[in-house]
Amino acid sequence: MAHRGSNRRRSGWVVSLLDVRPADRVLEVGFGPGLAITELARLATRGHVHGSDHSEVMVRRASRHNADAIRAGRVELVRAPAERLPAFGEPFDAVLAVNTVGFWPDPAERLRDLRCLLRPGGRIALASQPRCPGAARATTARAAVELQDLRAEAGFAGFRTETLPLDPPVACVVAVNPALDPRGQGGQDG
Repeated sequence: MAHRGSNRRRSGWVVSLLDVRPADRVLEVGFGPGLAITELARLATRGHVHGSDHSEVMVRRASRHNADAIRAGRVELVRAPAERLPAFGEPFDAVLAVNTVGFWPDPAERLRDLRCLLRPGGRIALASQPRCPGAARATTARAAVELQDLRAEAGFAGFRTETLPLDPPVACVVAVNPALDPRGQGGQDG
């Protein structure tokens, strides 16, 4: 996973869409081998990067890959599935999930949980690169619509959808946490 060029390109691209600033607190859900974690740590030089992944193997691999940033206290990686994230303290400025939303139980509920972890105005990036047999542009377009619908159901606002022309293409929905109650007091669609 870490050595495939398309995975590196995809991870860097998704991170670039979040406009991470030096003092940001960022969370990646399902970090895999830690490629995006590395890029996030490079950008959030005075902030903090958290990551959760359900796989102990990925936690070990990503921890080795990001050992310097972990030792410096700028990165923390934990083993936790999306439905049982730990308490992180202060709200996050940005959250991302790449190719993991489809594996979450009750994805709309997980997104509402993530919305609770984001500060008002915080950004979220949800990316999908379908890997099913025969996946093509149309498959990615359907995945983008599903992510847009989940984003709306969870109350995120101000979204945009971007596409990275890989084979198959990658869709990324970027949205904002409005300053309203994430448990049902709505948000305004963008």
